[in-house]
Amino acid sequence: MCCALAALLGALVHAAVTAQTVSQSREKALGKLTEVTEAYEAGEPLPPYAGVDPPGLPGSLRELAVGGERGTMVSTFQDRPIMWAAGPADGRALAVYIDYSLSVRTITGLDRAIVGSSVLAIGATLLVGAFAVTRVTRRLHLTAQVARRISAGDLDARVRDPRTEDPTRPQDEVATVSAALDTMASSLQRKLLSEQRFTADVAHELRTPLTGLTAAAELLPEGRPAELVRDRVRTMRSLTEDLLEISRLDAGSERVDLDVHELGPLAGRVARASGTDTEVRIVRDTCVETDRRRLERVLGNLIANAHQHGRAPVVLTVDGRVVTVADAGPGYPAYLLEHGPARFRTEGGSKGHGLGLTIAAGQSAVIGAVLRFSNPADGPAGGGAVARLELPASPPPPGCPQA
Repeated sequence: MCCALAALLGALVHAAVTAQTVSQSREKALGKLTEVTEAYEAGEPLPPYAGVDPPGLPGSLRELAVGGERGTMVSTFQDRPIMWAAGPADGRALAVYIDYSLSVRTITGLDRAIVGSSVLAIGATLLVGAFAVTRVTRRLHLTAQVARRISAGDLDARVRDPRTEDPTRPQDEVATVSAALDTMASSLQRKLLSEQRFTADVAHELRTPLTGLTAAAELLPEGRPAELVRDRVRTMRSLTEDLLEISRLDAGSERVDLDVHELGPLAGRVARASGTDTEVRIVRDTCVETDRRRLERVLGNLIANAHQHGRAPVVLTVDGRVVTVADAGPGYPAYLLEHGPARFRTEGGSKGHGLGLTIAAGQSAVIGAVLRFSNPADGPAGGGAVARLELPASPPPPGCPQA
């Protein structure tokens, strides 16, 4: 904008001054032509700067004068810029010329002044603008970084713009956005902490009556009603334990117990302990440094989800540090592929609370693994849903299989 404005003003000034200078020289040349024409008609001798068909007269101006009209033109004569004025004289061209060097120098000096002042003005404007814009963009970048930290789960992140903390300082749009982001983060943090406390409190409060229900269910006489009661109590206990585990994951209080484990045998034990017909394929075995209990929890939940919501065959594949659990069912719902697992949300009328995959995703993050969900048409089980768990890289100790 500054460069364009400076160029436009310079062009306007150049055009105006040039037009004025040329107009003054033209009027002066035409005035002399009038005087010379009167002298020519009176038979008086012509001055040195005038003549009939003088040498150097531009051809176009000569034709104009022979045609009975008067005109002016700037050209070079004897290596000097001059202004010609010509008019008709007995079928020939009567012409005068004046020195145009001073006008050329004036225009050239003006152009230099315009260019110099424009460069100075643009340079000063760019320096001031760069300083001002850098301050604004730095604050905007900080706001964007804080927003990304909040979206990643760091609810303690705040912008804390100095302008928002000091009401005496002038407020601008960046300060308004920063204050709104801090307010939103604080409100979101309060709501999430309240929900986490509520979930943990409910789960803790349910454990006592569930313990009593379990004991009472064991005292019931054997029969179908007793089996139904015991099954519902076991479901309630499992749901309560899942809620407690999710509350601990939300609070970020989980600590890992790292050790080196051979991945193939570990995955086989999980498949056998699940009590399901799960095929285990070992493509490449390796050792990983991880928390065995949490990894078993992740794999167990993935296998249980595949059998509960998918269809056989269910295949667990170990390929280096990557473990996949695939089934031949209808695949994961669209919301899960786009946003990840959501607690207490399932689709297709299937039984479940959506906690198994939520816990699997949370425990994967705790051990530093990456859990992805997809619906490939050519999965290991012939389509359906595929959960891919990629464990973090670690140098295996001697004696362990190399991935």
